[in-house]
Amino acid sequence: SWLGLSGDSSPQEPTQSCLGRIRDAPAPQDFRGFHQEPVSGPVGRHQCVLSVLSAQASCVQYRLVVRDANTLQILQLYTCLDQIQHLEWSADSLFILCALYKRGLVQVWSLEQPEWHCKIDEGSAGLVASCWSPDGRHILNTTEFHLRITVWSLCTKSVSYIKYPKACQQGITFTRDGRYLALAERRDCRDYVSIFVCSDWQLLRHFDTDTQDLAGIEWAPNGCVLAVWDSCLEYKVLLYSLDGRLLSAFCAYEWSLGIKSVAWSPSSQFLAIGSYDGKVRILNHVTWKMITEFGHPATVNNTKIVVYKEAEKSPPLGHLAFPPPRAATGPLTSSESKYEIASMPVSLQTLKPAADRANPRIGVGALAFSPDNYFLATRNDSVPNAVWIWDIRKLRLLAVLEQLCTVRAFQWGPQQPRLAICTGGSKVYLWSPAGCVSVQVPGEGDFQVLSLCWHPSGDSLALLSKDHFCLCFLEMEKGVRMAFGQRGDCT
Repeated sequence: SWLGLSGDSSPQEPTQSCLGRIRDAPAPQDFRGFHQEPVSGPVGRHQCVLSVLSAQASCVQYRLVVRDANTLQILQLYTCLDQIQHLEWSADSLFILCALYKRGLVQVWSLEQPEWHCKIDEGSAGLVASCWSPDGRHILNTTEFHLRITVWSLCTKSVSYIKYPKACQQGITFTRDGRYLALAERRDCRDYVSIFVCSDWQLLRHFDTDTQDLAGIEWAPNGCVLAVWDSCLEYKVLLYSLDGRLLSAFCAYEWSLGIKSVAWSPSSQFLAIGSYDGKVRILNHVTWKMITEFGHPATVNNTKIVVYKEAEKSPPLGHLAFPPPRAATGPLTSSESKYEIASMPVSLQTLKPAADRANPRIGVGALAFSPDNYFLATRNDSVPNAVWIWDIRKLRLLAVLEQLCTVRAFQWGPQQPRLAICTGGSKVYLWSPAGCVSVQVPGEGDFQVLSLCWHPSGDSLALLSKDHFCLCFLEMEKGVRMAFGQRGDCT
């Protein structure tokens, strides 16, 4: 532990100033991170993240508010030096990071010791990304133009530098136990991967990758295998061991747009690869060969597959109100809806991509395994209103959910095979093996759910719109209750 305030230094050099006392803590034995990307956008848009200790942090511009996630009671209020672009809890939820990219600053606040605070100034190098290390006592800042990554220690005030980080889709990944960091690098027009030990940030392995333009890297949950994939211009997945040995390389086809999404199963037994041809290919962990591929046809005619179609729910004649309530005067998405089981065959609504535009809306843009490894949820961007749910045990399509609007996001609950879906309307949709349900967000006006994230306990769900957030509590026997917050609450 340490106590004190750092001295003055030149504004051209990165500086760190902290007040108060902080204790060191070992890395958690099972670091899962529960990472949520906050909603990003123009001034005034809300950001909200949940912690593992039932605390909720939200910000508007330069104000940070920490609330109790069960009651929305305000626990702490903080004022930052400028607009907050990024929020992130430490793994133990004792600290919260606020990144002020426009100022090149990071401010850290302590929930346990409100009088303690820390400010990190990257100086003229600037700042484009900031994140916690798994131990919650180090902060990794990426400077402008990806010139370097600066590792700051909150305990010793020491600093380490990592050069040549690559600006790519997913260029940094930690093992789940928090012991190792893998970093994608670009130097001399070639791609490399460096593996660092997080305890002292020493280089463990450094090797080049046989990629034209590395797009992402991700550790298997068991921390034994690192997946590396190329950009969409070339279909290539490389699998490396911890010591840098190439275990296998996989290429499904050539001369066409390749990989669009990648996901490990929680057990590390399967690697799912979504591609621009509209298929998902599953690799096994024994031979790293493909065991099956899942297509996304526009017509479903198998009677063993359940297709849930969202439909508007017409109110009973005796319950019609005049004049109509405020929510009923909004768009179609504000009306209540329900799911109906469609009869076969079912033709899904498809989208014809524009051939003359970049980033065509084709291919599997999102996929995720359930926490029990039994199910895989996917979204084919050319069928934007549908979510496909696959049975991994039987390697077949189990269900399809066809929404009235385009699917914006979905996420599995962390404890149970429960899938939450949002489409930008005033409803949240939940699927489980027992069925699915459409839940209307109560309140006046049209609450447009743009993104969502689960609490690590799986008992509550945060729904985010442009200016408001809503906490949804799941109570299996007593129903669903919700709590609201809005931008005005943060003043």
